[in-house]
Amino acid sequence: MAEIIGQTGILSAKEDEAKIVDDSSDESVAFDEYFISSYGLDFDVEGIVRRYNRGDIEIPEFQRDYIWTKPQASRFIESLLLGLPVPGIFLYREDQTRKLTVIDGQQRIRTLQCFYDGAFVDGKPFKLRGLSPESRFLEAEYKSLGNEDRRKLDDSIIHATIIRQERPEDDGSSKYFVFERLNTGGTWLNPQEIRSAIYAGRFCELLVKLNKNESWRQLFGNPHKRKRDEELILRFLALFHDFENYRPSMTRFLNGYMQNNRNLDCKIQREMEHIFSRTVNTILNKIDIRAFKPQNAINAAVLDAIMVGVAKRLQKSDIRSSIRDPYDQLLANSEFEASISGGTSQGDKVRQRIKLAIEAFADAE
Repeated sequence: MAEIIGQTGILSAKEDEAKIVDDSSDESVAFDEYFISSYGLDFDVEGIVRRYNRGDIEIPEFQRDYIWTKPQASRFIESLLLGLPVPGIFLYREDQTRKLTVIDGQQRIRTLQCFYDGAFVDGKPFKLRGLSPESRFLEAEYKSLGNEDRRKLDDSIIHATIIRQERPEDDGSSKYFVFERLNTGGTWLNPQEIRSAIYAGRFCELLVKLNKNESWRQLFGNPHKRKRDEELILRFLALFHDFENYRPSMTRFLNGYMQNNRNLDCKIQREMEHIFSRTVNTILNKIDIRAFKPQNAINAAVLDAIMVGVAKRLQKSDIRSSIRDPYDQLLANSEFEASISGGTSQGDKVRQRIKLAIEAFADAE
């Protein structure tokens, strides 16, 4: 698991993961004022399972596994069977679809679904284990419960807090901050993990696909367990299409771009795939494998500038010759160096380094 060391913005990870220099990971984000409404709703357990199975309640993928052990899950089920209170869950209501996205409570919901289905997450029969030897529910399965116990479980109540954004209208931007502040799982989610949860859709699927590109994998290294590589692809696409309108913070900028492109049409998706593939292939073959690593770590500011600069040039035609010389000259440029060193998510620095990179590769043959 990655961790931030000091205030350098250098993310270190296991040895098989790339190190990334990115001081925007430490940036503070200015918040808009929101009006968030919330209300309580009591779900019966059978209703939660039914809604989850038909997709009305969605558990987003955080790239984290189900973490409860069978004894933990069994004690949760036993608590309901005994009529004991259990913690509530937090859900975010989508205005357009009316679907409910789980902010907190995925372990409980998945446990219930598994018990009703009869199989634990490992595929083995879900018999209640790890209970007191005197418990009459030890080794019980849902199908083996007596009618009275089954009805008691079905009718057990789990309290849900439903959250929705009232203002600004037609803007789901608060969802990111709601997830960031209210997610109470055991692992603190980083920005891209949250985006993957709340902006799930075709664009999210595209990022996963692009992240498997062979040239990209050579340039970046092994896949990052916390989605930092996907975030850098998102950053490239967002700045490529709209760097001139970039305003801090980088987190907010990427949130907005991912939200606005959540459900890409097929034509735009193909265009994104095409420009990304051409860009990383060209950088790998016409610069070299260490293009994003002016020192030992991937520099996110260098990466976004080089990627956008090369991609803009490729809009005219393919690049046939080496672009190592303009690359070296760009990195030696004092203005460029200033734009990739400290405060790299500031608006003037982002726009400056990308303009310099576009100019550097503009005449490449």
